[in-house]
Parts: sequence; structure tokens; C-alpha cells
Amino acid sequence: MATKRNGEKYLGHELHVPLSQDGQVTAYVWPVRALNVRGSWCGGPTIGIDVGNEEIIRFDCHDRPGHWHGGGYDRSGPPGASHRDFPDGITAVPDQVTWSLTQLTQRTADLLTEAGHTPAAESLDPQLLQSAATLITNHLQQQGDLRAQAITAGIIDP
Repeated sequence: MATKRNGEKYLGHELHVPLSQDGQVTAYVWPVRALNVRGSWCGGPTIGIDVGNEEIIRFDCHDRPGHWHGGGYDRSGPPGASHRDFPDGITAVPDQVTWSLTQLTQRTADLLTEAGHTPAAESLDPQLLQSAATLITNHLQQQGDLRAQAITAGIIDP
């Protein structure tokens, strides 16, 4: 399950949506997850995919330090072991969110298979994948620009 770590800060309401008919594969979004990386506070939306109670894929849309985790996030040891950079040119939060949701709708099955979760990949419902992307987009819009609020409040460094 999506792991909240001590010392991190969360703003907004978390959303979980199913990606499989049995509800074992789900996506989630935290509108703002703020964490301290090497003495600087960064943050923004975090989008992830869980299988059962295990977090498998995580997209940390945190602007310049933004990145994502694949290959089985919870299984790969310390968080850095699964670290992957966004593609070149994907540096702003809105672009990172868009790219992440494209991965969710188009590559979740491949990413789950890569992480050793082939049965979960086979259980994905294409309509639920599309619906999840829409629901996450709408949820983030409804929550408002919490990242800007976090920067103004000094929770995230500009």
C-alpha cells in the first residue's frame, strides 16, 4: 500500500481508484507530498499503483527533482533502488503529471509485468485505467494548486 513516511508532509485529500474488477490493483494520488531531499524541501503530486497492499509503481511529480519508481517500488529495497528519471524535457509538475497518467493508461500492464506482477497486469481493466486517469486529473483540479500554497507557506522550497 502507498507508504507514508515519517517526516513527510501531505496536503489535500488522497484518492484511491480501482484498476481491476476485483479491486486488487488500484491507483492513488496524493495532491501534495512534501519531503526533504538533501536538505531541501520538494514536493508535488504523487501518483502510484498498488497491487494488494504493496506499492509497485510511484510517480513523484515534484518539479526539477521529480522522478518515478518502477520495477516494484516496495520490493526494491531503499527508495533510491527503484529510482528512474522522467524523460528529458519533462521537468515541470503539469508535464510530469501528464506523462505519468499516460504511463498509467498505456504502460501499467508492462510495468507490472516488469515488476513480477503478471497476474495483476492481466487483471487490468482498460476502462478502469482510462477512468482512473480522468478521476485523478479531476481530483487534482478540484484540490486546487496546493503546491503553490505549500511553497507560499514555506513547506516546499521554491
